[in-house]
Amino acid sequence: MYGRHGLIEEKEQQSLALHSPTSHSSDAFAASPHPPNAQAEMRPEMRPEMRSEMRSEARSETRVGLKTNVQSSAIHSVPTLRVLHTSSSQRRSTSLREGAALARMEAPEAEEQGGLHAEHVPQAERPLSIPRPAEPAKKPRKITVRTLREMKQRGEKLTMLTAYDATFARLLDEAGIEMLLVGDSLGMVVQGQENTLSVTLDEMIYHTRCVARGTKRAMVVGDLPFMSYQISPAQALESAGRLVKEGGAHAVKLEGGEEVVPQIAALVRAGIPVVGHLGLTPQSVHAMGGFVVQGRAPEQAQAIKRSAIALQEAGVCSIVLEGIPAALASEITASLSIPTIGIGAGVECDGQVLVIYDLLGMSPDFKPRFVKHYADLFTSISEAVQTYRDEVKQAEFPRSEHSFF
Repeated sequence: MYGRHGLIEEKEQQSLALHSPTSHSSDAFAASPHPPNAQAEMRPEMRPEMRSEMRSEARSETRVGLKTNVQSSAIHSVPTLRVLHTSSSQRRSTSLREGAALARMEAPEAEEQGGLHAEHVPQAERPLSIPRPAEPAKKPRKITVRTLREMKQRGEKLTMLTAYDATFARLLDEAGIEMLLVGDSLGMVVQGQENTLSVTLDEMIYHTRCVARGTKRAMVVGDLPFMSYQISPAQALESAGRLVKEGGAHAVKLEGGEEVVPQIAALVRAGIPVVGHLGLTPQSVHAMGGFVVQGRAPEQAQAIKRSAIALQEAGVCSIVLEGIPAALASEITASLSIPTIGIGAGVECDGQVLVIYDLLGMSPDFKPRFVKHYADLFTSISEAVQTYRDEVKQAEFPRSEHSFF
């Protein structure tokens, strides 16, 4: 090979071959005219300061003129020497070659294994580590009647909350609530009525449609309102069909015991999942003499237990137990293969349901025994609204950051 100062001597080429990373130590020693322990004597003309300079440069700079292919466990490279045009670049190339030789002398064990330690391999010659692409996020599993049965079998508790609009539906759905009940309780907490009796089927369809739009995972259960199913199985089928088709409900809920078994059977035959409701049934508030606990008397308890078995045999996917003694709810839960969802029925039910406004403490003057306030939104919302009112009256809102220019 030729440089600015002429032909590179044959001895120099043999030295390059000796220290090339393409050869294992045994091959390099066989091709070299010098034994391994004579490597330090190959260049007697090297001065100590030059050796120190080469040692430092070999650790900090990449090799000049080498193209490298990296394969599985050993580093194999095919060297290609560049033409040296200046004496300074020639000295630089020589220093790098000498540095590589010193690095190999300092790692004899790695040389015997056919490779170099990672710290002796220039960064450009190391194998690249390609990160794995992130796995796509899994879609949340939809809650179905099959999910409810599986949770009952595993002993996993169910959670249900009421929802009446898309905003609350999204909040509860993303929080992991399994079932959203669009209850006829909206007559009281949304419309301000004294009871649920005045709620119409069209109103239930409207609110169910709103909740369904805000839900991706939870099962949406729509209440059949008063006198939308009691007349006949045919009426129940028509009402439930509208709640599913127009409202987007995944299941419907109706109140009553053995007297509504024909309606439940008709809905189940039509492929509409049904949630039963026993105990304190709000649509019978006048017949019960108010919102009072049911099932304390022995005959009432027996009637509720018979009704629970009858509803299961008719095909309901779950039963809400409201306002009954905890011991009775526990006994019913143990006797059924479908989940029970309690409200004021003790902890032994398979799940629990509350009205969302009660849970959030939005009605401070309403706190029956079975309700727990997990927040005090009545106070928080009142304070926020009062602050807004004050800032508007004092011309503190909107400020420049809330205005367009």
